[in-house]
Amino acid sequence: MEPYGWPPPPRANWLLLGHEAAESEILNCIHSGRLPHAWLICGARGIGKATLAFRFARYLLAGSGAGESAASALPGEGLLREVDQRASEPMDGLAIAPDRPLFHRVASGGHADLFTVERRINEKTGRLRSEIVVEDVRSVVAFLAHTAAEGGWRAVVVDAAENLNRSAANALLKVLEEPPPQTVLLLVSHNPGCLLPTIRSRCRRLLLKAPAVSVGSDLLARYRPDLHPDQAHALLKLADDSIGIALALADADGLAVRDDVVGAFAALPKLDMTALGRLGDRVTRAGLEDSFPVVKDVFARLLSRIVRAAALAGSGAEPAMGVAEDQDIVDRLAARASLDRWLEVWDNTSGLLARVEGANLDRRQVILDLFLTLRSAVRS
Repeated sequence: MEPYGWPPPPRANWLLLGHEAAESEILNCIHSGRLPHAWLICGARGIGKATLAFRFARYLLAGSGAGESAASALPGEGLLREVDQRASEPMDGLAIAPDRPLFHRVASGGHADLFTVERRINEKTGRLRSEIVVEDVRSVVAFLAHTAAEGGWRAVVVDAAENLNRSAANALLKVLEEPPPQTVLLLVSHNPGCLLPTIRSRCRRLLLKAPAVSVGSDLLARYRPDLHPDQAHALLKLADDSIGIALALADADGLAVRDDVVGAFAALPKLDMTALGRLGDRVTRAGLEDSFPVVKDVFARLLSRIVRAAALAGSGAEPAMGVAEDQDIVDRLAARASLDRWLEVWDNTSGLLARVEGANLDRRQVILDLFLTLRSAVRS
């Protein structure tokens, strides 16, 4: 049995497909002897950014413990020592064999020269914080104030950088401005535009794109062999080829959720109370709480297509791209209200969805309110 869960979390995941070009760019920097001290690994959610960050960190840490200096460990043989002590299966790129002790120390959070910054549990409330706070970054400063425990490289992974609040971002900026030697900071970001420009300017940008459909299908078959190929294809299409989102959709019965959301749109201006009732049951039932992000995502995607269709109406431009079988729903609803009205609906529903977590709103009622707002638009 996989000791870290299946699929494993990024820090314990040895499998990364579809990002060979990014790995080559990193390796070229390493072997040139000019490794940037900070990297901004950005791209869509769920495509392997954090997995790449930990893969990068493991590769550097593989040279630790032998007393190499910066000159000897980069790009000399010391850095590659553990990489070359591989298991029987050949490893490529930045990979470290998953049976190596170093791999397990990173996976378990037990490597003394690796520090991870992420949202943590609020000790007062017992709930996961909505942001990374300044105390978390101060822990990075304390970590970097000490000599590397194993005499080599140190790595800091920030996942995800846009979760930093203002104070935490400013504290991290100071670290980026005065980086210690033989230290690399790896910032994972789903939305780099939200970061301080001064943070972005101090990082080497590495943009990842969603792997090819064939790669996503391969990964989904490995992680969820129980899925029929048609289901896997539909999940990847719904997830815009993001394997992480596709897996989350599969766990949350995402295809059934999507069908109910689309069905509720199709029924407008009537309210399909059967579909809305099923959605309400899903998002409030214990163990299925992850269904609500799927509802939000599918709702927002369909509404955004309606807004675009309303904007394009009468212009002769090509219709918005999307799932073909839904286009008739999009076009019909777009024609029932003006663009200004649809923009108002977008603002109102986006605001409501943004308040759900912070205000602890009843999710069943939120779903009903979303479709009441839509109905008021198509009835007017």
